[in-house]
Amino acid sequence: MYSKNDMDYIARVSAAVEASAPDVAAIMKKEFERQNSTVNLIASENFVSTAVMAAAGSWLTNKYSEGMVAKRYYSGCGVVDEIELLCRKKWLEVFGVSDTYHVNVQPHSGSQANFAAYTAVLKPGDTVLSMSLSDGGHLTHGSPANNSGKLYNFVHYSVTDEGVIDYDDLERKLDECSPKLVVCGASSYSRTIDFARIRALVDAHNAESGDNTLLMADIAHIAGLVVAGYHPTPFGVCDIVTCTTHKTLRGARGGLIFCKLELAGAVDKAVFPGTQGGPLQHIIAAKCVTAEECLKPEYKDYIRRVVENCAIMAQEFISMGYKVVAGGTDNHLFMLDLTDTGVSGLAAQLELEKRGIILNRNCVPGEKRSAYETSGVRIGTAPETTRGFGPDDFIKVAHRIDEAIKYLASKE
Repeated sequence: MYSKNDMDYIARVSAAVEASAPDVAAIMKKEFERQNSTVNLIASENFVSTAVMAAAGSWLTNKYSEGMVAKRYYSGCGVVDEIELLCRKKWLEVFGVSDTYHVNVQPHSGSQANFAAYTAVLKPGDTVLSMSLSDGGHLTHGSPANNSGKLYNFVHYSVTDEGVIDYDDLERKLDECSPKLVVCGASSYSRTIDFARIRALVDAHNAESGDNTLLMADIAHIAGLVVAGYHPTPFGVCDIVTCTTHKTLRGARGGLIFCKLELAGAVDKAVFPGTQGGPLQHIIAAKCVTAEECLKPEYKDYIRRVVENCAIMAQEFISMGYKVVAGGTDNHLFMLDLTDTGVSGLAAQLELEKRGIILNRNCVPGEKRSAYETSGVRIGTAPETTRGFGPDDFIKVAHRIDEAIKYLASKE
């Protein structure tokens, strides 16, 4: 995966850390070796370029820049203002929305982006309609264990018996609970999300009820597919769009909030001073490098391979008799429902790690086990596609996973 120049850079970083903190350097080396000796199928991870890594580890970490561009609470921010403005410009260009959306590039994570978005348009106790965690939603979509579920009244729409979004249930609950906000998007959903259909439902509800329900898309997982044209875009459809910059965007860990221009002031205030203090300018620079990489022609080809690899791997599991949630995948991930095998997601995750395959346990629709144990696992193809895996490689890994699950089932 790494070129000689990449390895030279990594060696210099390691040497610099070792000179000051040898114990830290030793642990970092162990993690580097772990990453390069295992198969990574975690759908929310990826491998960044050396350029992204260098920006994230740069001297920009020295600068405190609390506030917004040209409205900082510290002096000496003129240069980092340039970086933040460039980062905004590039991400609007990436998604092709320079004239219609505003973007705030300061959120430290996708969860921070979601919470700031809620803060911008909701008051505590307001009703929000979203997908539940067990059906594929994220913790920040109203899980009772998360602050989103503690501060707001979340109502959840479900998936059908086939594991796809139940748009009829969404419409019914939209009319029943009259939410201030509808959240679409997911953390573990393998099929295409029909943003336009949800927009039409929201518009019809608003016209009939007189409400002003807003629509937000969380595209943390599928942002790269949206960029490359392998998933319908939420832009031009949703009032707010949040995403992370890692996962399929293959960049620095962090979050972004896009919003229609009329919401820009509320979103910016919700980020600072509402939910964060000083932004991380070294990470903003790394996000900007990520945007530059997404604008290159080869990025679209990369996403094409991610999607193709995922479909082929999911089909291989189906051919072996496994239940794949929603019957397959349209994106970069899919879930195996292991209920019929008697093997828990947790047991599968732990056994596979012993065998050098890294993935995560995941709830499945109609989950009967706890959220800690789960009945399924989530599999993503973005990280290993970055490292050059093709269809044959993913098929071989599928059979290695099958061997592990059969081994566990034989012990039950």
